[in-house]
Amino acid sequence: MAALEGAVQPAQDMIATLRQVKSPAEIAIIQTAMDASWQVQRAVQAGLRPGIGTTEVAGFINAAHRALGLKPLFAAVQFGEATAYPHGVPDPQTLTQGDMVLVDMGGTLQGYQSDITRTYVFGPPSPRQHQLWRLEHDAHAAAFAAAQNGTTCEAVDAAARAVLTQAGFGPGYAVPGLPHRTGHGLGLDIHEEPYIVKGNRTPLQPGMCFSIEPMLCLYGECGIRLEDIVHMTATGPRWFCPPSESLDRPFG
Repeated sequence: MAALEGAVQPAQDMIATLRQVKSPAEIAIIQTAMDASWQVQRAVQAGLRPGIGTTEVAGFINAAHRALGLKPLFAAVQFGEATAYPHGVPDPQTLTQGDMVLVDMGGTLQGYQSDITRTYVFGPPSPRQHQLWRLEHDAHAAAFAAAQNGTTCEAVDAAARAVLTQAGFGPGYAVPGLPHRTGHGLGLDIHEEPYIVKGNRTPLQPGMCFSIEPMLCLYGECGIRLEDIVHMTATGPRWFCPPSESLDRPFG
């Protein structure tokens, strides 16, 4: 830099602006990667059994991604009370009846990432689990409805957070509630612009791809995160994969 004549300007803002709007070819690659990870998610739920460990499930996730032609990126599996913590806990867990199950995973295809989280109950859910799951679903749906072209990223975050606050959680980033951003961009990196968070006034536009994952955290009890990726079209947001509509049948 000292040898160059003239001022040196950082290119980070320019690169982020270019990368956060995907081309149709990029969206097609991400769609293929997301389809594969959705299938792996469904297979995980179908294969759960009492006594299975989180490390065994994570190993299956990585092997399944390889079998589908993706390079494994990450596999985060949490059971029971450990689901309350957004980044998991250091010790593995063993599955028992009535546990909340949180599975977050991603793979890489031609340099582009997938990212998807599902949360459900192993066995019959309790009324409390039904209530919390439905609240998370409603916050997730509110963020999707708010994600229209021209809307700011922070407004999408606020829409999800308002649902949880109205139900008595939070306020803001306090727990029990939603302690982190509602979403992040996805593409060549697992986390990139646009970030769906308070303070980001970037307006949404066609070609942007980002997650919607307003996790509900209740430390000492459980956590629920439904994470799906959307891409903006000329007419509004579109899911890459079908979101969960029911706790009892999370994959339809």
